[in-house]
Amino acid sequence: MQFSSGQDYKKLEDLCKQILLSLTRITRMRFSFLLVSVVSIVLLSSPVKAARLQSWYFDPVQNQLDITTDSGVQPKAFLINNPTRLVIDLPGTTNLDENTIRKNLASAVREIRIGQVDSQTTRFVVELAPGYTVSPEKLLIQGDSSSHWIVKFSSIERAALVDSPAQDVGNKSLGEEQIPVPINAISSFAGVVSLGKELSQLNSQLKTLVTRYSFLSPGMFFLDLDTGNYLDFNGEKVFPAASTIKFPILVALFQEVDAGRVKLNETLVLRRDLKAEAEGSGVLQFKPVGTRLSVLDTATKMITISDNTATNMIIDRLGGKAKLNERFRSWGLQNTVIRNLLGDFKGTNTTSPKDLVRLSALITNNKLLTSTSRSQALAIMRRVENKGLLPSGLGKGAVIAHKTGTLGVLLGDAGIIELPSGKRYLAGILVKRPFGDTRAKVFISQVSKLVYGYLDQPKYSRLP
Repeated sequence: MQFSSGQDYKKLEDLCKQILLSLTRITRMRFSFLLVSVVSIVLLSSPVKAARLQSWYFDPVQNQLDITTDSGVQPKAFLINNPTRLVIDLPGTTNLDENTIRKNLASAVREIRIGQVDSQTTRFVVELAPGYTVSPEKLLIQGDSSSHWIVKFSSIERAALVDSPAQDVGNKSLGEEQIPVPINAISSFAGVVSLGKELSQLNSQLKTLVTRYSFLSPGMFFLDLDTGNYLDFNGEKVFPAASTIKFPILVALFQEVDAGRVKLNETLVLRRDLKAEAEGSGVLQFKPVGTRLSVLDTATKMITISDNTATNMIIDRLGGKAKLNERFRSWGLQNTVIRNLLGDFKGTNTTSPKDLVRLSALITNNKLLTSTSRSQALAIMRRVENKGLLPSGLGKGAVIAHKTGTLGVLLGDAGIIELPSGKRYLAGILVKRPFGDTRAKVFISQVSKLVYGYLDQPKYSRLP
């Protein structure tokens, strides 16, 4: 191509620049649109974090269903007749098992089914046996927190038998009249402490602390017995129990003492199959088989020095794991389970911070033990030798009755704290950690100091 003059060349050059500038603008616009589209797709496809069904248990003796989730939910419920079925939906909740679970029962309750109505709703169907019914006003559905709901059938009655096929748990339109069942407001924790408000200011400070320890996975629950105000951070999350499992075992022992089936001065004999021979398992592992100890001495070693062999001897005296687990469930401790004797270094025995605080709440309100046994149990717990966790964050003059737990991957502590002013609060904290990481100990101490300092303020309850 030839140009008649330099002026023509300059015009062509300017034209080319304009074309390139336009192309650049178009490219930028397309890229911006593409970026917005991609971000929109990601946001729309990202699932909202749902609560998980943590555990459930039906007591056929009391006709009571306990449901625990790992975070707060608001159930919905309705009745369907012929056969009578109570349907309980947990919106915003997923079940770990994608398949429908069925549990057959040989009682007035014929079967319980658990499944997913949709990706965000877990459904319970409690079907009564043929010939039985219950009216809505004789059903009580109430939570002792937003993550633990209790369903009580106060009266299951005989009814005219009408055959009708059972509906699938996941069927959204059951095709029969649905009689709404009211859900009672949450009014008390463990049925004994009137709930106040969540300590939002303290919760904000706690979250800041947790952010600094992002390599830890904590769960905790603190409850002020005077006001009912509380702090809940993953309180229903299930953790390895470690030696905190010895707390409910001690309470079960003193219940048997109260019932007259166990005496504190009776003799226990050390057997080989009960020995826990490992570092950190206590002193009884070094005693010869046939060593004789009183129940009180054995229980004291179980708590104060966290002796695993002593714990196994108490478990054996109380009839074994299954009987203890049944007792724990009767107290409303749905996440507290003994699966193996101590030491349970793989962490198969479990509990949750709220379970440990529930137990403390029941004890302090005289629901499980006589005043004599309660005093004896708490006196033993005040002598725990490990002072490095919750006690290390308390002020001068505070008294704590507690039980610690230590595994390579976990540290925990739970108990009852009394301030010099007479104020009392309950604490439960469990922390998963990188194996042997000592910073978990510092974290628990700092949490304890933060909570103690907040609750020790004379007028803290007026804060938002």
